[in-house]
Amino acid sequence: MKSFALISPEDSAVIRMAWEDRTSFDEIKTRTGLSEAQVIALMRRCLSASSFRMWRKRVHGRVTKHRQRLQERLHPNEADGDFDALDN
Repeated sequence: MKSFALISPEDSAVIRMAWEDRTSFDEIKTRTGLSEAQVIALMRRCLSASSFRMWRKRVHGRVTKHRQRLQERLHPNEADGDFDALDN
């Protein structure tokens, strides 16, 4: 069984952003300096096992959590570098 300690306000803010659908990992990195892997490690450390699994299932592959995937979905021609389609 995990022993839970108090979570720092900074960690709490990262956890809150990680749970939000519209806050991408890129935005979290910009605001906090933590990479996606570091956010995942923080979530694993601070959440219960079942909460962590639920969060990972929720964010895995979610387009809005990955800015590049979101851009590819919104602007498929631009993501491929095919800007000619925009000129027509």
